[in-house]
Amino acid sequence: MGRYFGTDGFRGEANDNLTAEHAYKVGRFLGWYFGELKKQKGDETPARIVIGKDTRRSSYMFEYMLIGGLTASGADAHMLHVTTTPSVAYVTRIDDFDCGIMISASHNPYYDNGIKLMNHRGEKMDEETIALIEDYIDGKLELFGQKWDEIPYARKEKIGCTVDYVSGRNRYIGYLISLGMYSFRGKRIGLDCANGSSWNIAKAVFDALGAKTYVINAEPNGFNINDNAGSTHIEGLQKFVVENNLDAGFAYDGDADRCLCVDEKGNVVDGDGILYIYACYMKDRGKLITNTVVTTVTSNFGLYKAFDEVGIDYAKTAVGDKYVYEYMMQHGNRIGGEQSGHIIFSKYASTGDGILTSMKIMEVMMAKKKPLSELAAPFVVYPQVLENVKVKDKAAVKNDADVTKAVEKVTEELGDGGRILVRESGTEPLIRVMVEAETKEICEKYVNEVVKLIKDKGYAI
Repeated sequence: MGRYFGTDGFRGEANDNLTAEHAYKVGRFLGWYFGELKKQKGDETPARIVIGKDTRRSSYMFEYMLIGGLTASGADAHMLHVTTTPSVAYVTRIDDFDCGIMISASHNPYYDNGIKLMNHRGEKMDEETIALIEDYIDGKLELFGQKWDEIPYARKEKIGCTVDYVSGRNRYIGYLISLGMYSFRGKRIGLDCANGSSWNIAKAVFDALGAKTYVINAEPNGFNINDNAGSTHIEGLQKFVVENNLDAGFAYDGDADRCLCVDEKGNVVDGDGILYIYACYMKDRGKLITNTVVTTVTSNFGLYKAFDEVGIDYAKTAVGDKYVYEYMMQHGNRIGGEQSGHIIFSKYASTGDGILTSMKIMEVMMAKKKPLSELAAPFVVYPQVLENVKVKDKAAVKNDADVTKAVEKVTEELGDGGRILVRESGTEPLIRVMVEAETKEICEKYVNEVVKLIKDKGYAI
């Protein structure tokens, strides 16, 4: 975790801890840095950087400030306008951009925003480059063998320009449609666009593939992104699917890199359920290379029990799709993701893609000629109890011998019937204590034991 950037970019409340000046400086550095890297290779052409945004009111401000910084440093800024995070990743990779920028705070409320950076392969930016950006923001940049109190401005013909690049977004839509292996004709599908980036993309894809499409929360006004809508407020879609007798529903978050599903009965199929359904489909067809699905430590215990039943192996990473993707690349895995709905299909994308995920679930439904509820049925979700404890020192709690001993005791008593997970929050002064077991009562018993110990030892605030 950096000083400004976390696992999913530079995130904060607009003009509070993420300001217009921050955005300008990020643009200044990226435009200059990638231009310098090209010069060192004998290439005098300007850096080419593609930029997209979600529907938040502040996204326009950050877009203009980033572009101001990029062009002032000599880069050409290609504007995708309102689009999804995975579309920026796709265009960056396919059209040989030096890097990509997405302005979004994902599932957060409208007053938050973020700057997500991608390398030329459409992957999350490496930590070394992030550290250089942070050094520049803090006025202590050392690079290329010297200290920089300020980086130079481009002058005369070297000043960058903006390029309207909505064609890139349209090409991404065409790419998604090209991945459709089956016609969705005859299927009635609900889409919850969270009043975010997918509002003018998801319906176009599903309509092109033949579905009868019903859309909710596709009227963004700058303030209503994720407001009782989308993957973090899926109850609206559940009701909508049942009331309209739909075959399935898909809910995206603000920048559409997540997807959660609703079956025809109104039940939620989360990221774990999606991983189970599609991994089984891949295994049936001999496509599950390495026979391994990459999950995070927060995936439900029931998912692992279900994988054991069908002979699928699994890996566990730290929380964050960044870590899932890194593991997949290191080990050659084809599918991985998080319970929250970040699902990565490495053959087709370098990041989680909510619309692609919904298409892949539709593919299984069409191929197996089964409703979503039947496909998800073998995966039984174990009850889970999670309690967050606000503490003075997260590391002290994790390193406390008595806490470690208590966790080991719970693990032994649960045996094969559940698990306990005690972890630090990545962004807040919290210790998260989570237990999954066969009944909620068992979960509560063990969570209460560990939380009481943390409080009795004086760590809680």
